[in-house]
Amino acid sequence: MTRSFGVGYKCYVLHNVITKQSNLTYNEVLLKHQYHSKARRKKKNPKKVNVHCKKKRASEKAFLSSKSLCAVLNPEEFYCSSFAEVEHFCLVDIVLYKMTDCNTDCATSVCAMELYERLTAQGDRVRTLKTDKAPKNEIDEAVKLLLQLKETYKKVTGQDYKAGSPPSEVTSTSGNGPTETTEDDDVVDPWTVTTSNAKGIDYDKLIVRFGSSKIDQELIDRIERVTGQRPHHFLRRGIFFSHRDMHQILDAYENKKSFYLYTGRGPSSESMHVGHLIPFIFTKWLQEVFDVPLVIQLTDDEKYLWKDLKIEECYRFAIENCKDIIACGFDVNKTFIFSDLEYMGESSGFYKNVVKIQKHVTFNQVKGIFGFTDSDCIGKISFPAIQAAPSFSSSFPQIFNGRKDIQCLIPCAIDQDPYFRMTRDVAPRIGHSKPALFHSTFFPALQGAQTKMSASDPNSSIFLTDTAKQIKNKDYSSGALLTGELKKYLIDILQPLIAAHQERRKQVTDDVIRQFMTPRKLAFDF
Repeated sequence: MTRSFGVGYKCYVLHNVITKQSNLTYNEVLLKHQYHSKARRKKKNPKKVNVHCKKKRASEKAFLSSKSLCAVLNPEEFYCSSFAEVEHFCLVDIVLYKMTDCNTDCATSVCAMELYERLTAQGDRVRTLKTDKAPKNEIDEAVKLLLQLKETYKKVTGQDYKAGSPPSEVTSTSGNGPTETTEDDDVVDPWTVTTSNAKGIDYDKLIVRFGSSKIDQELIDRIERVTGQRPHHFLRRGIFFSHRDMHQILDAYENKKSFYLYTGRGPSSESMHVGHLIPFIFTKWLQEVFDVPLVIQLTDDEKYLWKDLKIEECYRFAIENCKDIIACGFDVNKTFIFSDLEYMGESSGFYKNVVKIQKHVTFNQVKGIFGFTDSDCIGKISFPAIQAAPSFSSSFPQIFNGRKDIQCLIPCAIDQDPYFRMTRDVAPRIGHSKPALFHSTFFPALQGAQTKMSASDPNSSIFLTDTAKQIKNKDYSSGALLTGELKKYLIDILQPLIAAHQERRKQVTDDVIRQFMTPRKLAFDF
């Protein structure tokens, strides 16, 4: 079998390189190639080159069972215009192997993610070559490979590749056949969380669809070893269930490298509800056990763009929500809270990062990620860059002394993940580290687990400003709990929790708010 892609490097794949080895990791599989280029050099003895297939462990039998590997096992020569194409074929072979022999939804999804990451990297390479004004033939070669990867991606996932938008959950319809998106009753995005399942969102499926990692006992145990503290009950009970790059954060921390925390709140009402407390309670614990700076973004600009509210009203909601956040017990010397409407005009570092992000993300990309339409205002389309900017330390020069190498950890509900998938995609292109994330589950609405509590729907939520009587009436009128005994138990938990929060909130004066919201150096040296 011969694959020809024009004049370029001539590659020979040796049959015995693979067949004489067994139980290989893909990192260990070396496809030894001999090549020469008539255009560049004329040598009788071709140079030997190793190309690594960087994938997971598989036995010789399983590895060789891939039908697409017939080209590799056949000692005949085939032609590629570059070794990037050889690497591409290795990747495609492994993807098809997994779809053929690892007949599980999870394996197929992993394959799709590998292709997605390879595509993203190749797209970055094309942009770099164009920026550096590389030779035309080199750019054309890179673009050609990018198009081939996109074609393969569509065959594997049944979806067009969209930068910043990882593949949805897919299943293989047959051995080598095309794939299609599964029917999914869970709708999870920054504005809508619903499911037809009375038990609530299927978070295991969400992990696969979003391409994140499950928080397992090994990670929880490692956090305990690193911090010397018992893990928070939100971790032990699975309230925070998913993460991105948390092991990388722990590696850096063990090597005496600091990081910072970033979380936020979209103020759409005068008070937060109990569901909003979850990320803030957990973030406070993270700040205490790791002893790191924290920035909290109040996206009053977002609410002005999405809601039928006056801009002054959105800012007032931000200040009121700030009181609830401060009442969680954050340390003023280690915490900076900011309103977008205020801080955007005060910090050139923040705005510079916003503009950099906006330049590197196209309208087509944000439309694919967030579902924007032609009738959406341009403020909505540009807003994701504003929520992304706090992920980069150079957005806060007063805290980090202008440094841009401090990594960020973001605790948030998983419906915010699309923003940060986009952020992680653009970060390397503007010279920053990708932020790490902790994802939480949703706090069910009073009507049941099919949606979450919403500040925009007073009947779905218990607010932090509700009186004991209001809490009692809301719980008893809800159909979510079927017995009076269970409802009484819930009331007995909530009433003292919220009463204590309200007492702390009363201590938050305008002067205290001003201290938290003033751009300043925190109690850390960078």
